[in-house]
Amino acid sequence: MSLLDLDPDELLSTTRAVRKRLDLTRPVPDDLIRECVAMALQAPSGSNQIAMRFVVVRDPATIAAIAGVYAQCWQVYTQLPSFAGAIKRETAELQKQQDRVTGSAEYLSQHMGECPVLVLGCTTHRLDGVPAVVSASALGNILPAMWSFMLAARARSLGTAWTTIHLMMEKAVADIVDIPFDTVQQVCLTPLAYTTGTDFKPAMRPDADTVIDWR
Repeated sequence: MSLLDLDPDELLSTTRAVRKRLDLTRPVPDDLIRECVAMALQAPSGSNQIAMRFVVVRDPATIAAIAGVYAQCWQVYTQLPSFAGAIKRETAELQKQQDRVTGSAEYLSQHMGECPVLVLGCTTHRLDGVPAVVSASALGNILPAMWSFMLAARARSLGTAWTTIHLMMEKAVADIVDIPFDTVQQVCLTPLAYTTGTDFKPAMRPDADTVIDWR
């Protein structure tokens, strides 16, 4: 299929977490998913090791089972200080944005089971209790690849949303999709679906100088 007419800056600044605007009724072709994975494989890979893995879930019953685990984790998440809905912003405008994020995330927790595709980004290294240099090196393989996957999806009119709360029950999801838990670690979970419309805007973010420490 043809790609959206986006220059590099537009692609980077408008690849948003899509939840309410996922088209839950439209199937996603396998070849389109393969194209996104092929682009993801061009991301940086430490020592030229291809340790990233993409578990693509299309079976409705399996998606529903994963969504059930996700919903349980969501309930735990809403009780944590890091819950998006517990965060208070400095201005009314920023608080409105925060509230939209919360509502959108809640929507996904309620409709995850209706998504046509779920994708689990994984690494072939378990990182439980390892030194920071080991975990950073291993995650530096799958994290850029997963973001490249999402950028490739956006260019193809597909929406994604980076989620991690299912990792509270990572073993349960591993058992559902037959991931070898002792050797493969899940890093994130994203829905994958066409979007309703393709017009996404950059998010409100602080000025660059507020996050730069010049030396």
